[in-house]
Amino acid sequence: MTLEIAPVRGSRDLEAFIRLPDSLYRDDKTYVPMLHSSERKMLDPKRNPFYLHAEAEHFLARRDGRLVGRASAIRNRAHEEIHREKTGFFGYFDVEDDLEAAKALLGAAEAWLRARGLERIRGPVNPSTNDPCGTLVEGFKWAPFVLMTGNPPYTPGLIEGAGYAKAKDLLAYFMLGTQSVQDKVRKVAADVRGRGDVTIRKIDLSKFESELGLVMEIYNDAWSKNWGFVPMTAEEIRFVADDLKAVVLPELSYFAFLGGRPVGFSFALPDINHSLKRAKGRLFPFGWFWFLKPVLRKIPTFRILALGVRREFQHLGIGTLFYESYINLAVERGYKGAELSWILEDNELMNRPLRTMGAKAYKKYRIYEKSLQDGSGKMEDGME
Repeated sequence: MTLEIAPVRGSRDLEAFIRLPDSLYRDDKTYVPMLHSSERKMLDPKRNPFYLHAEAEHFLARRDGRLVGRASAIRNRAHEEIHREKTGFFGYFDVEDDLEAAKALLGAAEAWLRARGLERIRGPVNPSTNDPCGTLVEGFKWAPFVLMTGNPPYTPGLIEGAGYAKAKDLLAYFMLGTQSVQDKVRKVAADVRGRGDVTIRKIDLSKFESELGLVMEIYNDAWSKNWGFVPMTAEEIRFVADDLKAVVLPELSYFAFLGGRPVGFSFALPDINHSLKRAKGRLFPFGWFWFLKPVLRKIPTFRILALGVRREFQHLGIGTLFYESYINLAVERGYKGAELSWILEDNELMNRPLRTMGAKAYKKYRIYEKSLQDGSGKMEDGME
């Protein structure tokens, strides 16, 4: 059987690239189809400001003319400048359980990056670490939460079979609002309040512009020392905010102030994957119904996507006050639980408090890497 790898050319190829997971995973009960319109926007270099400092090539794999996989090669010049390393990325990696096709797709991405002088490839990222990323390696029986990746159990083996090794694992925690968890969170929160004049307030969507400015300021400071982090530009923050504004519930997002100064924020979304499953990738003619605010407020779980505190105040445990706010809301609204994701495996400032409060690390995602110089897998130099 003939295997062909070809770059995406034209709107028909792009549509095939976007829709491939729908057919590839149609029998997987945990699969959540993304909105096709949102994926088109993400992949469009004219609309996504990520591509002001990046470029990508997308590939399709066909066996005897039938689509069997996809992958992207991504060059992020901002990452190269900030981390001072010649590292490129692969993403949007979805393929049948076919090692030959997987190797060929990743090989095409490697060749594209190598031709641009890059020495290492890392992924998957879609298209950066500020977006959905990582390959699920533990916790396959649960469907992904909003803006988290999902894949079949065979996918890690295909990546490893193509010569890749672990670069870093990302953890997803789940927290139930049990009485014991409530008691632990409130006890720690009371201790934190004794350390300073800290107040919490909900995000104010009527002041969208100024609130967005606060998010950007805190986000890029709080995450600045994290492995692989690249600050988001004002245009990128706005791009994400505009895309998510319709599904934001103000009661799920907060700012923290210390002595009146904004020092932290937490951003959560109802698990709109419940709605995405019903919409089946389309807003029209009837998919929009599942994203109305009254419908979103009935979803029993939510995901905390981002929780950050300015670096100079991270030792104060302010994040616990955000968790307390979520616990109080869960009791009031009847939420069943929340996912807290993703968190670097070695980020003990985040992991230790979560374990103490009773959250369970129930999923693990992996970022892989490979040398483009000798194909030996993980390169130790330059790793944080």
